Amino acid sequence: QVQLVESGGGLVQPGGSLRLSCVASGSSFSISDMDWYRQAPGKVRELVARITSGGNTNYADSVKGRFTISRDNTKNTMYLQMNSLKPEDTAVYFCKLNHRLGYAMDYWGRGTLVTVSS
Repeated sequence: QVQLVESGGGLVQPGGSLRLSCVASGSSFSISDMDWYRQAPGKVRELVARITSGGNTNYADSVKGRFTISRDNTKNTMYLQMNSLKPEDTAVYFCKLNHRLGYAMDYWGRGTLVTVSS
């Protein structure tokens, strides 16, 4: 069983920065691709960034050049460094673990709220 816990959200002014963390339990973190998603009020959940088990990264166009996804397999932790934040970045941010070894299952955290406002 995998559990994911996000942290690091909060209120920040436009142009500011935040770093989100996602800690995973269990032994499958290092061999799994990991995602950050976000869901703004009244909108569908969208993929923000992905990091593969090998460390390759992909970003949504809306965050390229501003957000950086990373992982530390020794700590079972994934990060999202968010810089130059905009009001439209306001959302609940979720991490997802894509378990594919032996069986296919997506595990989600409960999310952390990021509010960008002056």
